[in-house]
Amino acid sequence: MKASVQQSFRQRLLDLRSELQDLEALSTDARKPAELDQSMIGRLTRVDAMQATQMAQAASRRRQQQLARIRGALARIDSDDYGCCTLCDEDISIGRLGIDPAYSLCVHCAEKTI
Repeated sequence: MKASVQQSFRQRLLDLRSELQDLEALSTDARKPAELDQSMIGRLTRVDAMQATQMAQAASRRRQQQLARIRGALARIDSDDYGCCTLCDEDISIGRLGIDPAYSLCVHCAEKTI
């Protein structure tokens, strides 16, 4: 893969990482366990608050997984392995990387792992 193409993917990965880190910082309060005052809040409101907390925690886990994938992709760029499938060592198509620059598997290996 050409160095200029790798650099464009690097920049996309860095931008995505920054965006995810900002979202993670903004959602810190939403992930905290809901403090419920039984006398002030009705039963449905308590359930809503607990559900919102669980949804925020699940979103945080997905962001952390994506950040880990981005770290892996940046490491592959640094080691000049970017764009190669981590299982079969075949090239990952530019179109696939265009969809998600953190992909580490070619289409064939990704289908096998599903």
